[in-house]
Amino acid sequence: MTAIQDATFLICPDSFKESLTASEAAAAIRDGLSHACRAFRFHLVPISDGGEGFVEAMLSGGGRHLEVFVTGPLGSPVSASYGILPDGRTAVIEMAAAAGLGFVPPEARRPLEATTRGVGELMLDALSRGARQLLIGIGGSATTDGGAGMAQALGVRLLDAQGDEIPPGGGGLLKLERIETSGLDPRIRQVSIRVACDVKNPLLGERGAAAVYAPQKGATPEQVALLEQGLARLAEVARRDLGTDPSDVPGAGAAGGLGWGLMAFCGAELVPGFQLVADALGLEKRAAEADWIVTGEGRTDATSLQGKVVGGVLEIVRRTGKPCVVLCGSVGPDSAPLYEAGATAVLSIVQGPASLPEALKDAGRLLEDAAYNLGRLIAASRPEQEEQ
Repeated sequence: MTAIQDATFLICPDSFKESLTASEAAAAIRDGLSHACRAFRFHLVPISDGGEGFVEAMLSGGGRHLEVFVTGPLGSPVSASYGILPDGRTAVIEMAAAAGLGFVPPEARRPLEATTRGVGELMLDALSRGARQLLIGIGGSATTDGGAGMAQALGVRLLDAQGDEIPPGGGGLLKLERIETSGLDPRIRQVSIRVACDVKNPLLGERGAAAVYAPQKGATPEQVALLEQGLARLAEVARRDLGTDPSDVPGAGAAGGLGWGLMAFCGAELVPGFQLVADALGLEKRAAEADWIVTGEGRTDATSLQGKVVGGVLEIVRRTGKPCVVLCGSVGPDSAPLYEAGATAVLSIVQGPASLPEALKDAGRLLEDAAYNLGRLIAASRPEQEEQ
């Protein structure tokens, strides 16, 4: 008979951006822990806060992927996927799959023209397949059009002074004179739409969609000013023609104002992305049943507590009282609040001096090695039992 150390792990990381999906990260952590002790047991629950990996996380409990061609952020067709949950009536859409920054290399970025039309086309496809509930994650956008393209795909007419449709993108909003919703697909008013949103930015102002996020999408200071003017024009015309303007609602500025557009045109509700995913996957119940919780992300610092996966996991840790280790590519100098929030340890997986491209390329092995070392430590600290 051999002495073993027995423990159950809930492994629930976010993606490690530009290197590992949440599922790949969870598998690497499991492999490292299992090599440390073959008696360990695992529950893998890859998580998203509504950005990258949202569909993957929501479908980890079952469902199916669908692939369709839609309008990409710069107008060319792109192949985009979304999910249908096992109930057959709930569609899970990741806006980045249709209008994400990944479709636009830096040298090709045209921030005044980027459109969310493909997001609306994904919504229409889901409705055509009988969806009665839409769950939409809105992180990682290439756009700053206030959801105008999405609305146009759904049948809304955004007209200029001559009665013609305005051009696509946030720049086109400068020409907006009138909004007509008589052509809006009536099914939009018959479905529940919840939007997973992990930011609280308003539509306009110094914390708004253009000022904060457009530079990340290639906008120059002059273009940021034009995008701000376009979004302000959209809000002004919406107040007059729609009788609504949710510009100040936290999250309205998410995804270049797509949060605003989904509320104003579709009556959507913005909800914390992590909580939506965690509730759907029963994360708190799984945490209560585990001995250890392991989460992670690409970079961990105090901002991880602001609506992101690691912060959400630590909230659950406080309620369940279970030990939790955060494995990450890098640890910021202001990580003390993470310990105050309930983390047992916050550990970088990097083993020595390395460039960022090298670390990203080797992230899977580094994460597995870090989990192995963690597993050895945990196994050595647990009471021994006898293997039958």
